Amino acid sequence: MSGGSTDVAERGRASVIVVSTSAAADASLDRTGPVIADWLRARGFSVGGPVVVPDGGPVAETLTAAVTGGSRVVVTTGGTGVTPTDRTPEAVAPLLDLELPGIVEEIRRRGLAGAGPTALLSRGVAGVVGGGTFVVTLPGSRGGVADGLDVLDGLLDHLLAQLHGDGHGPRSAS
Repeated sequence: MSGGSTDVAERGRASVIVVSTSAAADASLDRTGPVIADWLRARGFSVGGPVVVPDGGPVAETLTAAVTGGSRVVVTTGGTGVTPTDRTPEAVAPLLDLELPGIVEEIRRRGLAGAGPTALLSRGVAGVVGGGTFVVTLPGSRGGVADGLDVLDGLLDHLLAQLHGDGHGPRSAS
């Protein structure tokens, strides 16, 4: 999906959920939600502002609302670590109809190469909800989000084509 945008009506809706107690108290502290929203818009998705919920908050409910609201892609950021309130994977995993573990494995691998061993503490999940919405839980760090978006950039078109199209999707010329 390298860069170029397509017609918004063709791409559909996407949603961003920020899981952060500090950003829930003061939205100006959110450093990753707007980055993800801008990335999705640049790829032709219709995206509202990021929805911010506190750590351990209504992540499942917010994700379900995004799916029932027609989002084809939902990206969360935050709550994937090991602190007592980092429970995003526990909220999202039960909603997945189909898990795609290779995506978060690659995000962690890239984080390990860049940020070091702390990237291995991210417990993100990725998969499909409701038969057609792709969901991924990215770390709350700017580096983790950059790694995640880099991974998604190489596969999102193909994934969505498989979910909604011909089953094969575009392939990069590598």
